Amino acid sequence: MTILDFQTFERQALAEGFDEVLDRTWPPDAIVESHTHPFSVKARVVRGEMWLTIGSDTRHLQPGDEFTLARDEPHAELYGSAGASYWVARRN
Repeated sequence: MTILDFQTFERQALAEGFDEVLDRTWPPDAIVESHTHPFSVKARVVRGEMWLTIGSDTRHLQPGDEFTLARDEPHAELYGSAGASYWVARRN
């Protein structure tokens, strides 16, 4: 399903039980070493590109791609030369 705008993404995420929805932007070539979050995540890349590593699996994500993370799931992030933005819904 195509999400056309942030408000639609937010409305759908809240209806699915997520309680916080943000628009996150990362600078070019940012590296976020392995870490966890005390919340689950559903996100959609809307600009740029990133690489998300979970365990030994690395996904290259571009605009339109979505990803999910379980609460406390270890992962690492690498952002492309133009940085990246994604919409993220969190379930605390």
